[in-house]
Amino acid sequence: MVLLPPEQACPVLVPAATMLKTTGPFGTPVPPSVPVELAVPVKLTGTPGDEEHTSPVQIRTMLAKKPPIRIVTPGRVYRKDDIDPRHSPVFHQMEGLAVDEGVTFADLKGTIAAFARLLFTPETKIRFGPTFFPFVEPGVDVAVSCVFCSGTGAAGGATCRPCSGSGWIEIMGAGMVHPNVLRNGGIDAEKYSGFAFGMGIDRIAFLLYGVPDLRLFFENDVRFLDRVWS
Repeated sequence: MVLLPPEQACPVLVPAATMLKTTGPFGTPVPPSVPVELAVPVKLTGTPGDEEHTSPVQIRTMLAKKPPIRIVTPGRVYRKDDIDPRHSPVFHQMEGLAVDEGVTFADLKGTIAAFARLLFTPETKIRFGPTFFPFVEPGVDVAVSCVFCSGTGAAGGATCRPCSGSGWIEIMGAGMVHPNVLRNGGIDAEKYSGFAFGMGIDRIAFLLYGVPDLRLFFENDVRFLDRVWS
C-alpha cells in the first residue's frame, strides 16, 4: 500500500496498512484479485454493489484455490445501522480466512490474541463470547479491554461513554467455518477445516487513536482530518 505523507494520510487507510502489516507474520496475503487499497466488493454479476460484508471474497477464493488458504480482505461495506459513537451505516471492514488440515478453535484464539496484542499493547485483554453467525459454528464475538478507561468502565469520574461502562469494546466476530461453507467452496470438509474473522477498520482506528466517536471519520471536519495520523 502506498500511503500519503502522515500530514495528508487518511485516518482509516493508516490503520488499514498497520493491520495488513500485523497479519503478515501469520502468512495471510491479500488475494491478487483484491487490491491492497480499500475496494468496494463486487457482486457476482460483476457490478459494484452495496455489500454488507467482504465475505464474498472468501467464497471466490475457495472456488479458485485449494487449501492451504490464508487470506485477508479489506473493503468498504454498508449496513442498516443507527448512527452512534460506535456504529455507522458505512464503514470499512477486513476479513480473514484460514483453511487447512487440522485447523482448530485453538488456532483461531491464538491468532486473534496475537493480532490484538501486536496491534494494541501486550497488556491488552481479550474476551471471547459465544454468538451466532450464519457461516461459522461455533461463532464468537471478540472484545478487547477499553483503551479509554483501561477496562475499568469509568473515566473522569463518570461512566465511560465509548464502552458504555462495560470496560470492553467489541472489535470483531469470528468462528470456525461451517462444513457446508467449505463444501460449497469445493473443499473436502472431511479433510479440511478453517476459521474466519471480520472486523471494522474504523473501529480499530477508533481504538488506536483514542477517537471518542466514530462519526468524526465521516463528518469532514477539517480540524479532525488535519491531525497527523501515524
